[in-house]
Amino acid sequence: MKYRKVDAEIIQRVRQNIAEPKRILTEKQDLASYTFDASFGTYWPELVVQPITTQEVAAIVKLADAAKIPVYPRGQSTSLSGGPLPVEGGIVLDLSKMVHKLEVIPDDLVAIVSPGVLTAAIHEAAEQVGLMYPPDPSSSAVSTIGGNLAENSGGPRGLKYGVTKDYVLGLEVVTPQGEIIRTGSRTVKNVTGYDLTKLLVGSEGTLGIITEATLQLIPKPLATATLLCIFDNIVTSGEAISKVLTSGILPAKMEIMDQACIQAVESYQPLGLPTDAEAIILIEVDGHPLAVEEEIRDAARICERIGARHVQIASTATDQANLWKARKLVSPAITRLKPTKISEDATVPRSQIPTMFARLKQIRKKYDVKLVIFGHAGDGNLHPNIIADKRDPDEMKRVEQAVEEIFTAAIELGGTLSGEHGIGNMKAPFMEMELGAVGLDMMKRIKESWDPNHIMNPGKIFPAPGQRLNLTEG
Repeated sequence: MKYRKVDAEIIQRVRQNIAEPKRILTEKQDLASYTFDASFGTYWPELVVQPITTQEVAAIVKLADAAKIPVYPRGQSTSLSGGPLPVEGGIVLDLSKMVHKLEVIPDDLVAIVSPGVLTAAIHEAAEQVGLMYPPDPSSSAVSTIGGNLAENSGGPRGLKYGVTKDYVLGLEVVTPQGEIIRTGSRTVKNVTGYDLTKLLVGSEGTLGIITEATLQLIPKPLATATLLCIFDNIVTSGEAISKVLTSGILPAKMEIMDQACIQAVESYQPLGLPTDAEAIILIEVDGHPLAVEEEIRDAARICERIGARHVQIASTATDQANLWKARKLVSPAITRLKPTKISEDATVPRSQIPTMFARLKQIRKKYDVKLVIFGHAGDGNLHPNIIADKRDPDEMKRVEQAVEEIFTAAIELGGTLSGEHGIGNMKAPFMEMELGAVGLDMMKRIKESWDPNHIMNPGKIFPAPGQRLNLTEG
């Protein structure tokens, strides 16, 4: 696809639609902040626009579609898959300033929000009236709800409560032609026509730009309890995870940390974790206080029976917080080992968790890479992270091979490329491996019908001919 460059004429037309000149960025030092996200590669936009209303978004998109200029919607750019990277140049629409609406309606159990609102702000607003917005990505303190919607983000609570798409009742969306449409409604039941809401959530900005969302809230659970289980064998820990989940207990969270994670956290901020253990599992249950007490004890007994060296039920809220603090420290702790972190989220069926653990151990040894394992083990959404140094081309080549084999293993075990990070440009080369040629073509047909000029976030989800994973260029 040949796109038009952003020239002086286009910039002048943009200025006619954006009231404040300071929200139009053209200087190189300003554009530099928009060349990267939390993944890999550096790509320069030609223009950055910071809209604050839906009408401004629509005007810029209509202009871009008519001129055939690519448009890249962006929030806080916490994406781990290259979702907002302007790989074809063009216009970046920085939606982080669209924060004017955060309205909680308790009687309807909904929140109506603008795309630039931080996810943590939605959590806080819901909890102030005794409600909960369940999706809880680890980046919630800095990620926008617009980015969560684009990537269909999840988090530790996904095991029991699901991911972002499970809590979206309706959307306001700017189409690739610059039209404004609404999907869904404020009702829990809505079976009118095609479910465009579900299609748009997780489409990574390739079908339109979300400018408002109506989110479902739920009552906040009355009680929670947390359990720590220590294992000397990571495969045995996977067996314990499967056994707990088939026992009738549905934890709110079930997280795993392998030995490398444990040691990194203890070196970073000592918490008293057992550095000689091969894995620890953290389990949280929530609900009615009596049920919570019984379920956490049952989970402890199951883990002991499967082979846990030690189990510990947190006795106070402070103890619970300290246990979960260890899980939150994993990412900053492991980056002290080496400067480059490749974060993946290949997901497998729960029954295949032990096998996936074994495959990951083989991959670590085969390619001689520093691979650490943590993540949402209860729903099979593992986070095998590889810590490396991108200045070492030989090491990065081994990392690329290891990542490819991680994806292959996940697909062979009946899993998927991504449980919550999205596809972006990082995983696009592997889409056909999971979907098949016909399945990928069906998705391309949807894209073509919505966006015939291919202006919406081009270069994402769909691989270019011959495209391969590349962690050293871009």
